[in-house]
Order: sequence, then structure tokens, then C-alpha cells
Amino acid sequence: MVRVFGRLALASSVAVSAITAGAGFGVPGASSSAYAQSGGVTVRGNKRVDAETVRSYFTGRGALNQATVDEGIRGLYATGLFSDVRVSRAGGGIVVTVTENEVLNRVAFEGNKKIKDAVLAAEVQSKPRGPYNPAIIQADAQRIQDVYRRSGRYEVSVEPKTISQPSGRVDLVFEINEGEKTKIGSINFEGNTAFDGGTLRDQMTTTESNWLSWIKTSDVYDPDRVNADLELIRKFYLNHGYADFRVVSANASLDRATNAFTLNIVVEEGQKYKFGAVDVESSVPDVDVTTLRGKIQSSSGSTYSADDIDKSVEAMSLDLASRGYAFAQVRPRGDRNMSDSSIGVTYVVEEGARVYIERINIRGNTRTRDYVIRREFDLGEGDAYNQIFIDRAERRLKALGFFKNVKIGTEPGSSPDRVIVNVDVEDQATGEFSVAGGYSSQDGIIGEVALGERNFLGRGQYARIAAQFGQNISGFDFSFTEPYFLGSRVSAGIDLYAKKRDETDYTSYTLNTYGGGLRFGLPVTEEFTVGARYQIYQQDLKVPDRYSLTVENKNGIDRLNRDRASAAILEAEGKTLTSLAGLSLIYNTLDNPQVPTKGFYAELKGDVAGLGGDAQYLRGTFDGRYYHPIFNENFIGMLRTQAGHMKAYGSDDLAVLDHFPGGPDLVRGFEPQGFGPRDVGVRNAAGQRVLRNGSPNDDPLGGTTYFGGSAEVQFPIFGIPKEIGLKGAVFADAGTVFNYEGIKSLTSNGKTVLVNVEGDDKKLRSSVGASLMWNSPLGPIRFDFAKVLSKSKYDETQFFRFSGGTRF
Repeated sequence: MVRVFGRLALASSVAVSAITAGAGFGVPGASSSAYAQSGGVTVRGNKRVDAETVRSYFTGRGALNQATVDEGIRGLYATGLFSDVRVSRAGGGIVVTVTENEVLNRVAFEGNKKIKDAVLAAEVQSKPRGPYNPAIIQADAQRIQDVYRRSGRYEVSVEPKTISQPSGRVDLVFEINEGEKTKIGSINFEGNTAFDGGTLRDQMTTTESNWLSWIKTSDVYDPDRVNADLELIRKFYLNHGYADFRVVSANASLDRATNAFTLNIVVEEGQKYKFGAVDVESSVPDVDVTTLRGKIQSSSGSTYSADDIDKSVEAMSLDLASRGYAFAQVRPRGDRNMSDSSIGVTYVVEEGARVYIERINIRGNTRTRDYVIRREFDLGEGDAYNQIFIDRAERRLKALGFFKNVKIGTEPGSSPDRVIVNVDVEDQATGEFSVAGGYSSQDGIIGEVALGERNFLGRGQYARIAAQFGQNISGFDFSFTEPYFLGSRVSAGIDLYAKKRDETDYTSYTLNTYGGGLRFGLPVTEEFTVGARYQIYQQDLKVPDRYSLTVENKNGIDRLNRDRASAAILEAEGKTLTSLAGLSLIYNTLDNPQVPTKGFYAELKGDVAGLGGDAQYLRGTFDGRYYHPIFNENFIGMLRTQAGHMKAYGSDDLAVLDHFPGGPDLVRGFEPQGFGPRDVGVRNAAGQRVLRNGSPNDDPLGGTTYFGGSAEVQFPIFGIPKEIGLKGAVFADAGTVFNYEGIKSLTSNGKTVLVNVEGDDKKLRSSVGASLMWNSPLGPIRFDFAKVLSKSKYDETQFFRFSGGTRF
């Protein structure tokens, strides 16, 4: 009787010899470099692989029978080191005859111009000094094709070729014909009535080809990206009341004549819903549903939004966990009412399965340290498993910006009530070197060289050093932030800076500032943060001789210089040390911090100066912004409110530099420090300032109180592809600065000079205008054109203002 051990269906001349079955395999007595034996297993044909390595696949696994021989053959083929494995009987044992694969000497790529060698080398499994395996090489060729197709080159061809070398080595060369870029000619929607095609295309990361195609990659057909875009469209509809929305089909057809894809997406919107009755039920004893009702993010009658439901579930789950209900789960239950197009939502609190986290595995991080990842979890080994906390940790990890990919999954643990959490990440570059430049009306042309690191030494810390230089300003600053100070969710940072500002058209003095500060931030919730800070800085103000209080004529006699700077500025000349501590309350629900389209941001700040130093004052400011789509998703409305007040305490007056300035940050259409109280100097009978050498301007003094509001509508510019990043805006501003509380006069050499204050009233300044905003690849740039509607007598206006920066 014969029994066949090998059952492998493998290509490339695989043969497994039959051996006679029987008890007690014998061991032949011969041994040589090509014929070695031990433990009943003889190995032949091996040249580079050690015989004991081959033998280990058959020994130490129990009795040497058909099952262990089959397993050994499979294991040897799986190594990729052998092209042929044969097993035969020799006496009472077996002989394993192997044919080794050739060794790859080098792996090269030819013909690739659009994708670098390093990118392709990371995709293929064939590596130098690895085994030559035809099956793996063919798979590598397919992977290279996939890489090119993801970049839009569907006509790519890849042909692997080998070049034999001495000593069983071989060079592998992938010859690549990249072909032309296959673009997306058009993206069409069918079945959409609530939103037009342009609005839906704006939700996608995939774009149509246009005259910008030479600098973008989003206009190529990538099935994975299209699937992700379909999910974005689905979320968009679900957040706008269309709970029954579904994508019926999404087909891409290639036109060989134009070498472009047409993407056709068929949707079924369904009807639009609003929230009906919203309530909370609980089957868990002692749970206070009244408290949980306060966590609901939606109200009856408002437009149905899946995002509001998710936020409500998360808020309730966090509240339950904080009060000790570790296994309580919140499940939303919807109740459609077709008659009034509403969906009532009941949040059901119930006892979930008692499952604990056995272990959290961190995998794939080659640079970022484990604890940086683990600290983003609100739970650890031994805690109750909660999917809400897992999802929250995944969002936090993605928001760090340290990783290309983040995926959190689970697998069963050692017992039914245990689960293992696997966190798979892929590190990405986080260093930043930038050379930036820009222009502002106040500081002229400016430049900056900066070096930053968002994940310093893999510890999750942020460090940055930068140097500025320009027409009217120069300096440097250093910043370092530890996001988890002393292991807690408290950020701590230090800042050091030095700046020099020269005399400009808006100021009659130079100002050098040197200082530093400490800051702390405590996130109370995902939206609410409390910040604390301390700053100490020295200002050195210098007035040019031609604007000093007195000058000496040729006879050596002091006389009053009528072209002088304001007495308030002259009094502040010299060095002043300021030491202050402050507290901030920040509430932020913006959907995108860089380009917000929806949400609210509010910051309330309070400062106390006088912890040493020369300045003594109390200061409070508020800045609030609200964004919301109007008309449709392309038109974004923004309302902004600003206010501030400060008061000196002690015996000294408030220094002129500590006052609030009035300018375009509050009301566009005015010069920097262009409105508010100012010293208009000496005037003649006609009200004209008496000048001898030409003073730059009436010196602005600022005020101790300001308030203002702005309304703005941002919109796309018709006919301009969104990839350019150009948007238009119309705006209306109104505000005022008043109540100067500095010195009123200054005596020098027996002469007294008064501060002749004008414009210190509560008169509202206002303007309307239009803006052009460019979120360019080189940085944000904004052009403002403003028409002043109301102003005071000595205010300085500015019709056009250009500001922004560039990074290259």
C-alpha cells in the first residue's frame, strides 16, 4: 500500500514522491554536506539554507506521519525560499529534497517618472537579498499598476524582467510604461432635487478635470476615494433631514477617445424630516433621565440630523460613565410619522453586556511612543468596554495629525467577557520647515523662516522657532507645548519672543519688545476649554529726535518743538516692564478651524497686570463668531461680536501703549489705529495743525473701552473652480473705541504741553464693503475693499487693505 503525503496544488514543477507507510522510520547512516540526516529526516539540495532549518519543519511536531509531513511541506513553500520540495522514503526515515529559489540581488524600477522609486519600493514584497519567487513578483507588478491607477493612470503597464548574476543571484527590474493620466471628465447626479449637482460635488474630495489639472490629483478616478465620497454625500443628506437617503448606484465609464472617466451617481433622496418628540427612557435603576435630557443636542421641530443624534448619544454615554454606570448603553430609537414628516427619537438607556478590556495592543508606530497613543483613550486595560469611548479615541488620534492611517478593531479575549483592542497606526512626517512672506498695510513687506515639529521626539510635543524680518518689523519667537502636562489632560507651554517695530506712517516712534510667558489649557469638555497664562515683557519706546519735546537751535537755546510727538507718547518713552496673569474661557463648536462653515466660537479673556513691573490694570475682552450656511451650503453667513474694557488701578495713569487701538480689526475701512481718541496737537485758527518739518500724523491714543459687530456672507465666485480656493464676501462693520485714560499734560524744562484729545466719544464708526479671499497653496490671502459710512473728524480711512502670507 502506498500513501501520498503531498497535497499541494502549486505551480512550477512541484512533485511529492510517495513513500511506503509503516511504523518505525529508520535512519540511514550516511552523512555529507549535501546529504545530512538527524532524527529520521535527511535533507538534500540545500545550499544557502541550513539543513537544520529545513529539518525543523518536520521534527518536534509529534510523530512523523502523513499529517506532519504535509504540514512541513506547506511550511517550506510558505517561506518563499524554495521552488520545489520533494519528500521520499529512505529506510525507516524520510528524505527531503529541496530546490532553492534564486536570491534577488537588487530590485529596480525603470520608466517611472511620476512616482518615485521609494514609493514603489515600499509597495512591493520583492526585496534585495530576498528569495526569487515568480508568484510574488507577478503580485508586485499588479500592486505597481494599482498604485498608478490610484493616481489616475489606467493605461499603465508593468513588465518584470530578470537578469541572471553569478552565485545564484538575479537582478529584478520592473519596466514601467506609465501612460497618460486618465482624468474625470464629469461627475453627474441623477435623482437629486433638494440639492443641485454643484452642492453635492462640493461634498466630494474627487473633482472634475479643468485647467488646474496640471497641479492637482483629485481629478483622477480612484474607486476607494469615490466610495469614501459616497459616504460623505450620505452623511450630508442625513444631516439635512433626509433619513431615507440612499445611493442607488455609482458607475464610472471610460471614454477611450478622450481618455476620461464619466462618473454617474444615482441617488434616492426620500422625504425631508424634522425632529418630532425627543425624550429619554431608562431601564437601568437610579439613572436620572432628567439630567440626561439636558444632554440632547436637538429639539422638537428642528431639521433632523444624524450628527445631532450621534452627539447626543456620546454626551449621555460620557455622563453615565462619569457617574459610575460603566455598562450602561444609550441606543437611539426612531419613530417615523409620515403624516407630518417627523421622526421622534427616544434615547433608550439599558444595561449592556459586561465586557472588559483585556489588553490594548498598539501596532505600527515606529516613531510615536506608545503612551502618546494610549493617553488619548478614556479607558484602559481592565475597564469596561465602551464603543463610544473607542470611537472618541479614534477621532482624537486622527485629529493629532501624527498618523497617515488610524484603525481601531477588536478581537475576542481569553474568555467570553474579555476583548482585546487593537490600535493600528502608520506614522507620518510631522516636521515643518517653512519660508514665508507677506504684506500688511501697517508692517509693509514681511518674511519669516520657521522650523517646527508637531511630534517632537515622538512624544507628542510641539516645538517651533521662527525669525521674522521686513520693512518695519523684525524679531524671533520660540514656542514649546506639552499637551499632557504631568500625565494629565492639561496642556502647558512656554513662549519666548523679541520684536522690533520701526517708525511707520501710523506711529511716530520705534518700539522694541522682549518677553516670554507660560500658558496652561484644561479641556473641560470636547467644546469647552479653560486657559490660564502668565506673561512678562519689557517694551522700549524711542521717539526720533525730530519728534522729541525740545530741540536745540544753533544758539544752544532750548525751544518747544511744535512737530513733536504726543505728550502721551513722550511720557511713555523709555523702558516699561509689564507682568500680567490671565484667564480664558473658550467655547468652540466650529466644524473646521481653518475654513469654518458651521458652528460657534467664543473666547472670554481676563487679565491682571501689576504682579510686579510698571503697569497696573485690569482688562477683559470678548470675541464671538457664529457661522451658518444660508441659501445653500455654498453661502456661509458669519456674525461676529467684539468687546473689551480695561481700567487702571493704583496711582498711575494708564500708559498709552496699554490702551485698545481702533482699526481695521474692528471696523474695516480704517487705517491701523485709524479711529478713536487721538492727540491732534497744536492747531491754528483754521483748525490746521501747525507743522515745521512735517509730523507723520496725529498720534493715536486708543481707548479703554471698545465694542463692535460684523456681518459677512462668503460665497463662491461663479465660473471659478473650487480647487483654486477663491471666494468672495460682502460685509458690514460697526464699532467704536473711546475713553482715553492716560496723562493729560507733560511738563519739561518748565514748559507744559497738553494732550489735545479729539475723537474721544462713543460715536459709532461703520463701513460696508466686499472682499476677495484666496486660500492659496501658498497661504491665505485677503483683499478688502471698504466704504466708510460714518466717522469722526480726525479719523483716518483706508479704502483698500491687503493682508496675508505665503509659504514656499
